[in-house]
Amino acid sequence: MLRFLTAGESHGQALVVTVDGMPAGLQLDIPSLDEQLKRRQGGYGRGRRMAIESDRVEILAGVRHGRTTGAPIALLIRNRDWVNWQQTMYVEPEMPEGASGVRRPEVTRPRPGHADLAGAIKYGHDDVRDILERASARETAARVAAGSLARQILGRFGMQIASHVSVIGDVMLDENRTVSFAEAQAIPQDSPLRCVDASVQQSMIAAIDKARDAGDTLGGAFEVIVTGVPVGLGSYVQWDRKLDGRLAQALMCIHAIKAVGIGIGPEVAVRPGSRVHDEILPAPEVGAPVRPTNNAGGLEGGVTNGEDVRVVGFMKPISTLMKPLRSVDLTTMTEAPAAIERSDVCAVPAAAVVGEAMVAFVLADAFLEKFGGDSIDEIEQHYKSTIEHVRRRFSARATPA
Repeated sequence: MLRFLTAGESHGQALVVTVDGMPAGLQLDIPSLDEQLKRRQGGYGRGRRMAIESDRVEILAGVRHGRTTGAPIALLIRNRDWVNWQQTMYVEPEMPEGASGVRRPEVTRPRPGHADLAGAIKYGHDDVRDILERASARETAARVAAGSLARQILGRFGMQIASHVSVIGDVMLDENRTVSFAEAQAIPQDSPLRCVDASVQQSMIAAIDKARDAGDTLGGAFEVIVTGVPVGLGSYVQWDRKLDGRLAQALMCIHAIKAVGIGIGPEVAVRPGSRVHDEILPAPEVGAPVRPTNNAGGLEGGVTNGEDVRVVGFMKPISTLMKPLRSVDLTTMTEAPAAIERSDVCAVPAAAVVGEAMVAFVLADAFLEKFGGDSIDEIEQHYKSTIEHVRRRFSARATPA
C-alpha cells in the first residue's frame, strides 16, 4: 500500500512528508521534485507569497545514492517566510529570545468558505490562526512532493501525466473541444494559466484582473490526463476499491475543490446512452479491443480500460477576499468583516499541478496493488508477464486474415 502523511503549518518552520510503501531500487530524478514544486508556485493570479518562497525538497530518509531503499521516505520543505513569523508561530511555551518577525494579533473573524469557524468550534480554539495555518493550501506543496515520487514509478512503466486549465470564472474553452494529451503536454511551462487556447487564456487573464480590481476572487476547472495506463487498475468487487471513487476523493481533498468529473463528467446526466458509452471495436492489429471514443475517461466499473485516464477538478474561488464578506467577531459575537490573510486572486493553475500529484499517487498505488513487489525489478517482472499474457490471450483468438 502506497500512502503518505504530511505535517506543518503555512507559516511554520517547514512542511514534512513521509511516504510509505515505495518499492526499493527506483532510481530517482531528484531535481524533478523541485521542478514540480516550482510549477505549483506559478500561474497568473497568485499572491505575494510566491515571490518569497522558492520551494526545494530535502530528502532525509529512504533514499541512498539516488535510489529508494524500500524504507519510508522522509521529505522536508522549508518555509522561507518563517523568518518573518517566528514571533507569531513559535513552538515553545514562551517566545524565544531573539525571535524575528512581528507579533501578529489573534484572528477572531472567520472567513466564509474557509475552515476557520468550523475548525475553531471543532477543536475549541479562540484564535482562528490555529485553524487557518494548517487548513491553508500551503500544505499542498507537500502533496506535490509526494506525488512527484509516485509519478516516477508511473514513468518507469510508460505512463505520463499532463494537465490544462479549461475554465476561469465564466471564461471557458469550447465545451465541444476535447484537449488531447499531446496538446496538454505541449503547453509551455511559463504559460500564465496553462490553457491550450491563447485567445481564451487572454480572456481568462482579463477576468482575473477584473476580479482583483474588485477585491474579489475567481475559481475554475482543470483536467488531468494520464496516458499509457494499463488495463485492470482498480476493481469493481468492492466499493472502496473502485478507482473512480479513489480518484474522486484524491481530488476532492485538495483545498477549494468542490466537484470532480471523470471523462465527460456531468454531461453523462443529459446525454442519451448512445452518446455516452464508448463502443468496443476489434484492434487494428492483434491485441485487446479498442474504443473510438473515451467518454468514460479511461474507467469503467471502477477499473482502467486502457484509454487515457481523464479527471476534472472544479475549484471554488479562494476564501480570502480583499473586500471581505460579512462575518462575526468571536470575541464579542458582533457582526464584523471577515479577516484578510495574504492570498491569491486565482489559484486554478496551481491546483492543476496538485491535481496531477494526487492522481499520480492514486494510480501508482493501484499499479503497485496489481503488479506489486518489494523492488522495482520484481514489479517489472510481474508487469511484463501480465502484459505478455494479455497479448497471447487475444492473439490466440484472432481470426486469420
